[in-house]
Amino acid sequence: MPFNIALTGIRAASVDLEVTGNNIANASTTGFKRSRAEFGDLYANSFLSLGTNPVGDGVRVQKVRQEFAQGNLSFTENGLDLAINGEGFFILDTNNGDRRYSRAGAFGIDKEGNVVNSSGMHLQGFVANDSGVVSGVLGDLVIDDTSLAPDRTTRVDANLNLDASEPVLLERGDSLTSDGLLIGQAVDATAAGTNGANGYAAQTITVTQADGSTSTVTIPANSSANEIAALFNNVDNIDAAASTRATITAAGFNNASGTMQVFINGVLFDGYTNLTDLGDAINSSSSLIGVRAVLDGTDLVVIDNRGNDLSFSFNGAAGDQFLVQGDDAAATSQTLSTALTDVVVGGGVNLTIQDGVTVASGTTDLFATFTGTPFVNNVFDPADENTYNHATSTTIYDSLGNSHVLTTFFVKEPQTATTPDNLWTMYALIDGQDIGDPLVTGGTPTRASYSLVFDQDGSINEVLSDDVLISNWTPLAPDGTPNGAEGPLNVADGGTLPIPDPPTSSNFFVDLGTTTQYGSAFAVNDLQQNGFTTGRLIGLDVDDGGVIFARYTNGESKVLGQVALANFNDIQGLAPVGETTWVETFNSGNPVIGSPGTASLGAIRSSSLEDSNVDLSEQLVGLIIAQRNYQANAKTIETANAITQTIINLR
Repeated sequence: MPFNIALTGIRAASVDLEVTGNNIANASTTGFKRSRAEFGDLYANSFLSLGTNPVGDGVRVQKVRQEFAQGNLSFTENGLDLAINGEGFFILDTNNGDRRYSRAGAFGIDKEGNVVNSSGMHLQGFVANDSGVVSGVLGDLVIDDTSLAPDRTTRVDANLNLDASEPVLLERGDSLTSDGLLIGQAVDATAAGTNGANGYAAQTITVTQADGSTSTVTIPANSSANEIAALFNNVDNIDAAASTRATITAAGFNNASGTMQVFINGVLFDGYTNLTDLGDAINSSSSLIGVRAVLDGTDLVVIDNRGNDLSFSFNGAAGDQFLVQGDDAAATSQTLSTALTDVVVGGGVNLTIQDGVTVASGTTDLFATFTGTPFVNNVFDPADENTYNHATSTTIYDSLGNSHVLTTFFVKEPQTATTPDNLWTMYALIDGQDIGDPLVTGGTPTRASYSLVFDQDGSINEVLSDDVLISNWTPLAPDGTPNGAEGPLNVADGGTLPIPDPPTSSNFFVDLGTTTQYGSAFAVNDLQQNGFTTGRLIGLDVDDGGVIFARYTNGESKVLGQVALANFNDIQGLAPVGETTWVETFNSGNPVIGSPGTASLGAIRSSSLEDSNVDLSEQLVGLIIAQRNYQANAKTIETANAITQTIINLR
């Protein structure tokens, strides 16, 4: 009996040695999971009785348990080296209908483009269509290394800001300025007759049209420049713009007490001892609507671009003062102090009249005489930067993948009685050629122009603005002849929005829905288009969700598929079959397949491999223990043999 018990111990210790030795042998095997031998004791028993004094029959190996603890992640330089951070297994196909599961993610590409491991098994995933949309269909992941076909431009998304403070580039006509001494004068608002206003006299202006008809503009006394301009803008063939400028000079500014108070349009600015800080306070004030300040050398210029009067008030001690200088030719000025506490500066009006229109006034009127000088002709000319306010360019592509340059120009239009406020015209050329739709079949290209209207909050009014459809572009070669790419579909022939998918012409849409008109510099915040030229495969990227992206020389990327992962209700039930792979069994249950990072599945780490989870120190200690167990059981046999020999030797 002791012999049999010892033999079971030797067999158990031998299995333990095998398991430990296998763990040690695979300490550097990628994705390997260590195992451990689990033992149970043996007792003789029968159906009717277990005995009152049982003696054990030894030991048996109950299970060799696999331990699927996470291994460390090691970084590599191969983009197709994949590691699972969390639960789950890669799904592999052996090409003979045998499906295996593994944590070893050292993959490459075979001659047919399949993603395979070192044993040639195909990595399974969710395949993507030509548009890069990932389906739920499981199959071989294939890397298509053919060149990426070109794709024509069908949409340009432009996020721009047009500068609301830009001047209107005036059409040919006369710029009329007045030599009246009151324009822009700093006036003592406390003086008799001013009524706290700018002191402008009442006046009557006669306007004679080219056809000889006349009209009069009656301007009440103390009218602001803004009000005067509004009256002129109601007259045909005249555009008026108003602005008010006043200068606080550095030489005349003295806050001797440190407590001097400056009021601008009734808004208090208290205790400023220098003009730089005062200017910053003006620009940050939320109460001064439409008023800004800029430094001119050491002087501070206060500007109201709408032409409203600027009022200045003083409150301070003796010795405190600041000097306000008007903007008229005589540079009239007033010093505010305890002696003079209120000053008003009126604005100036600039008139633009069309050819053949004359403006006259009496010598006693505010506009004593007018002098005219020719304006730059504002008929748009892409070669003359004086005829447009802003311009920007972007590259677009035809159906053959040839690149072309789309240039857009923006012209601020004057406000008239018949046009909406905040109107701009956008012109478009491609490779310097006109692409305007003639709106008749076979017509000559016109200059492409589109009206853009903005609301008072600076956002574009998409109802009043034109849709920017380019519907008459024939792609040309450098020599100016058609290059063979697909041509346009004019509106007269059925070209319209939306652009069909797949496209059937060179037509494309420019989306200006996020373009704004704010009072800041022209800015190209974003300018994107959806076309590209042909490209060669230069690299692969795999994100945390297992999505495989192909990168091409044209800067484009394309989704080729998504790595699929599998998990099981009982991963201990998986059967190891070598090559660091497992197969499902009845005990493991069916695989639950999904995308990385969903449900209980872990995330994918590219350019990484999961190391074996074997702890060599722990295994070497286990090896010593297994060896001693083996030796101890062998000693049992030796002892039992000595006892048996003693019995045999009895005589």
